[in-house]
Amino acid sequence: MPRTRDEALLVHAKIVRLWPLTGALVALLLVAALAGLVLLRGSPFEADSAWMSTVRHDPNSLLMWASFVMNYLGGGVIAWIIIPLGGAAGLLLARKPIAAVYWLVSLGLSAAVVQGVKQLVGRDRPLEMLVVSDHGSFPSGHTANAATIAVVLGIALRRTWIWVIGVLGIVAMALSRTYVGAHWLTDTLAGTLIGIAAAIIVWALLGVPLLKERLRPRA
Repeated sequence: MPRTRDEALLVHAKIVRLWPLTGALVALLLVAALAGLVLLRGSPFEADSAWMSTVRHDPNSLLMWASFVMNYLGGGVIAWIIIPLGGAAGLLLARKPIAAVYWLVSLGLSAAVVQGVKQLVGRDRPLEMLVVSDHGSFPSGHTANAATIAVVLGIALRRTWIWVIGVLGIVAMALSRTYVGAHWLTDTLAGTLIGIAAAIIVWALLGVPLLKERLRPRA
């Protein structure tokens, strides 16, 4: 029997990891199913075409500018180097080394899954694309990255406002990717599911060390 509140929390953490992990695996199965449909269909879904027509019809200049900013912040050197290393450095400065490991491993896993699925599916990007990007529309790497960042920071820092900003960031990134014609709507859905699943899977492995780190008395 646990003798202290902290010990009870650790026992509880070991138990409750099962359901989020199950949810993450379901999310990946949904991505796999969606990828299969994309491969079988070979052309955009009706919902994809309808959404693309909606966002590309008479675009708003402010939203377009914001979408180009999101495109810049969510890719290239910023997404692959500055954000991962900067976030890890910030967590280390906050004396959260386990959270820093969680951050880096989650981002790496998310990116690896995205690139693997891109190569497997090989979906063409929309003809309306207004930015330069690599081949492979499904899934959206920008959106997956945003989702991973939101979940990792939400779990590691445990602040409601971080969750709120994270969810808004995912939605904004998903909308921006379709607004500049870089992705179909279903690409962003798959990216979101992959990003969330990656963060939860790594959390299932590091959940107890993360909780011990949070409960550790500060010097």
